[in-house]
Amino acid sequence: MTAALRFDPIRLPEKCEQLRKEVRAFLAEEIAAGTFDPHKPNREDTDAPEFSRRVGAKGWLGMTWPKKYGGQERSFLERYVVTEEMRVANAPTRRFFVADRQSGPVLIKYAPEHIKMDILPRICRGEICFAIGMSEPNSGSDLFAAKTRATKTDGGYLINGTKIWTSSAHIADYMIAIFRTSQPTKENRRHGLTQFLVKMKQPGIQVNPIGQITGQYEFNEVVFTDFFVPDDHVLGEVDGAWKQATSELAYERSGPERFLETYYVLTELVRAVGPNPDTRSAEGIGRLVAQLHTMRRMSVSVAGMLQAGKEPVVEASIVKDIGTVWEQQLPHRVRDLAAFVEETATNRETLERQLDFAIKTAPKLTIQGGTTEVLRGIIARGLGLR
Repeated sequence: MTAALRFDPIRLPEKCEQLRKEVRAFLAEEIAAGTFDPHKPNREDTDAPEFSRRVGAKGWLGMTWPKKYGGQERSFLERYVVTEEMRVANAPTRRFFVADRQSGPVLIKYAPEHIKMDILPRICRGEICFAIGMSEPNSGSDLFAAKTRATKTDGGYLINGTKIWTSSAHIADYMIAIFRTSQPTKENRRHGLTQFLVKMKQPGIQVNPIGQITGQYEFNEVVFTDFFVPDDHVLGEVDGAWKQATSELAYERSGPERFLETYYVLTELVRAVGPNPDTRSAEGIGRLVAQLHTMRRMSVSVAGMLQAGKEPVVEASIVKDIGTVWEQQLPHRVRDLAAFVEETATNRETLERQLDFAIKTAPKLTIQGGTTEVLRGIIARGLGLR
């Protein structure tokens, strides 16, 4: 079925700009207090539970959610501003980001009421961390190839199998995962997958860290061995999770985090060239900023569509595809332009350190959240090309 592709032109309202000032002031205080250094994206420990609680106390987690669950019933555009400012500042958002971005909305839509009342307020207070259990060995970003089994037993399901590339599983309190509850049919290979709420740090779950070339341990392998999940932790329709997961990915793939992960090297380059750049530097930076502005307009548009209750799956995939390719290439483009920066530039050492880290972390950017190949398949299908 062909989707109507549309990016509505949306401007952030004045209340968003006022909120932006509040977030910047808060982050400036955190930086001054030594909570984090915005010039060091490669800090070893990005899990900051106290910072997470302070963000929650500001009312900036679960912003769009109903007040009865601890939310603020604010707009997706306001949440966009908070996300954007946190990302630009290199704030340590790992503990709360996934829960706030997509796990909470999934629970609101599909979880039993008693689970909503228990977990959602804790997310809003910045107290708990979520992981996403989708990718598996030998299946990559093809969610429908998942083989981890959920076998029905008295009062629930027994889980056996492995998830991989699971960000933050080593610190997560919960995971929202997709497991196979029955076999796919010839007519529908998407059939047979069910979404579950998994309480981590329990017997039957083993988390194995996966090291990266940067020296960080963000990704994990998660092995389930006869792990029991109660019936009330089934989210939504049994065997019908493919519909839910597709909608969930609109939240995951369209935010500013999908093109700002290496943004810090661009701002550091601007500082290095100073107020009077040569023609080559001015042209190069101008081109990069124009591209960034275009992606931001597209991303804000998707936020507006989410606010309107739409499910812009294709548009979100386009943002993620274009954005992650851009942020992956950005360190290399900045490195080329930095070759002409004066050796006497006061931040030359900082720029080189950031480039070293960004170039090493860049390969993961077109893998996490869905590979480029899978995204383009979704886009092609949405445009009626396959």
